[in-house]
Amino acid sequence: MYWPVLILSGVLEAVWATALSASDGFRRPGATLVFVVAVALSMIGLAYALIDIPTGTAYAVWVAIGVVGTVLLAVVRGEEQLGLARGLLLVMLIVSVVGLKLVGARDPS
Repeated sequence: MYWPVLILSGVLEAVWATALSASDGFRRPGATLVFVVAVALSMIGLAYALIDIPTGTAYAVWVAIGVVGTVLLAVVRGEEQLGLARGLLLVMLIVSVVGLKLVGARDPS
């Protein structure tokens, strides 16, 4: 149950980062409310996942999902473009986090 919660928390990180940008310095109430709710739920989920998942692994996964999700949301909203270099860098980020998870799973400490 910890991994699905961590993944959902990472998705919520992308939501709150996008809402924070859309809040226009907290001047737009709807986006501000989405930010507050999403950041609270994201942090609660991360805290819950840390019960069973090592901190470094959980944080890396949470951030990577948030980064990739935030960029993809910006692309879908037409705010940013996803070129070849950015796409490859995002793939490298995902591969790096998966690698950390795999290496951490084999680490006896």
